[in-house]
Amino acid sequence: MGRSKEITKAYFELIDQHIKEVAFGHAEEFKEIQQIASELFVSHQHLSATIQKETGHHPCYFYDQKIIDTAKKMLIESDESIAKIARRLTYDPSNFSKFFKKLVGNTPHIWRINHRK
Repeated sequence: MGRSKEITKAYFELIDQHIKEVAFGHAEEFKEIQQIASELFVSHQHLSATIQKETGHHPCYFYDQKIIDTAKKMLIESDESIAKIARRLTYDPSNFSKFFKKLVGNTPHIWRINHRK
């Protein structure tokens, strides 16, 4: 495996673990991309260029998508209020709803209604 693929794989593993830590209250806030790059022993620019080259998207794209995936899982599996889920994911509830709607196309409330069994 080449270095670019190693960095990409490590990036995905790190953000998956970190998002879980935030969701479960083991971390107080999300790390910035430059913090993640530092943990991977590369510069912010190198991380961004590598992820872009390997995937066609900026690292933030995947970070946001994985946060949304976690939020969706929490909305389906939990009876917690949307505001509480937003706070667990370090968002102000109104900003979370805007972020969620921008990426998903519906508010968390409508999405929850449509996807609960």
